[in-house]
Amino acid sequence: MAYIEPRKNKKGEIIAYRIRVNKGYDANGKKLKPFEKTFKPDPEKSERQNMKALNEVAVEFEKKCKQGYVLDNRQSFAKYADYVIRLKERVGIKRTTIEGYKMLLPRINDEIGHMKLADIRPQHLNIFYEKLSQRNTRQYEYRATAIVDLKKEIRSKGLSFQKISDSFDVSVNTIAKACKGERILKSKAEQIAKALDKPLTKLFIISHDSSPLSAKTVLEYHRFINMVFKQADKEMIVPYNPASKATPPKVKRSKVNFFELDQLEQIQEEVDKLPIKWRTIIHLLMITGCRRGEIAGLKWDAVDWEQNSIYIHINLLHSTEYGTYVDSTKTEYSERYVNLPTETMELLKEYKRWYEQRKETYANRWHESGFLFFSERSGQEGEPMNPDSITRYLDKFSREKGLPHINPHAFRHTMASVLCFSKVDPVSISRRLGHSRVSTTTDIYSHMLKEADEVSAEQLAEVMLRRKNIKASTKAG
Repeated sequence: MAYIEPRKNKKGEIIAYRIRVNKGYDANGKKLKPFEKTFKPDPEKSERQNMKALNEVAVEFEKKCKQGYVLDNRQSFAKYADYVIRLKERVGIKRTTIEGYKMLLPRINDEIGHMKLADIRPQHLNIFYEKLSQRNTRQYEYRATAIVDLKKEIRSKGLSFQKISDSFDVSVNTIAKACKGERILKSKAEQIAKALDKPLTKLFIISHDSSPLSAKTVLEYHRFINMVFKQADKEMIVPYNPASKATPPKVKRSKVNFFELDQLEQIQEEVDKLPIKWRTIIHLLMITGCRRGEIAGLKWDAVDWEQNSIYIHINLLHSTEYGTYVDSTKTEYSERYVNLPTETMELLKEYKRWYEQRKETYANRWHESGFLFFSERSGQEGEPMNPDSITRYLDKFSREKGLPHINPHAFRHTMASVLCFSKVDPVSISRRLGHSRVSTTTDIYSHMLKEADEVSAEQLAEVMLRRKNIKASTKAG
């Protein structure tokens, strides 16, 4: 039964009532702090009306407590969000996703982290999204641009990108960007300066990015907040999910980046001149449509020489916190067999011979890992390669050869476009790509499927309609 206690001011006047409901005892027999709710009388109403309202509130509050559906008014968003991240990490959410959550949290906490979960309304979130969409909201994003030949500085110290990455909190990819004159986070520039034992201002110029966040980035904040409140709703500590009633920005689907056939031929001509290792990697990206991490994660026992296929079930990833590590594929549907043409199998056989030769060359320095594509760094010979190196190599390769900008995912989109225009059905395309739903494939490649359908319509007309008209006009003549 709910216990009602009047609360008085110094004059002895009742200003509020505290409603308490017993929570029970913990596993050690210690009495738990009861659920509490405050009721303030309405000065515009009579004492009888207020007492009736008080009793109604007490009965409803006790009912919700017994059902386990009661607001935890003491818990802030920041505290609960930390709990949700730990919970997601414990149940096996991918490390890259967890890292993404942690990156979003500081800015969210600045806005609503101090607020109690039950006090947050859709309007609070809409105001936050509006702020993110305005200029000068990137308070965490001070950027640094190199003002010296950074690559030369690194070499003069007898260092390499990888050595700096191994000893300091900065990825090889970030170092490469800095050397090309691209802007990087100030915190990462500080790590590079520390590695070179030079003042930051001697190597970089610092600027603040005042541009508003993109709609896509704002949507990422919304999705995280929505996830936190979904969990709170599931655990019955909020009356409803305010994020579900908020209005995040709409994001237009970006155009899929793929290569035209003449561009693909140009790329293939240059790829044929590459060393066998990179020739094989790029060939597999083109012909399989696999993700970068799926190619880097291939092991020899996943190659079926008799069935001419590879088994995709490993995704190789890299992060500053964990280094290069093995993970499962993006979704359970991404685990799949991918059939390969004869030309690809012949290339794999050639690569296998080269692989065995390299293995013999390294002898006792070889670290057996079973991965097709391995690191050749001193002390790590034979270990899995950093998947980021594929992106870096393609970027450098395309610039040096004067080719269209190449990234691993562009090959995936290109393969899908070729299949679309070859009249392959969406179900088969979806299976080859490893999408969880066919609708994912049709959504991403909708414009390609539409164009392919228009071509089909023209071909049907040529065979079924125009051919008949041509014959008719010939007879008439």
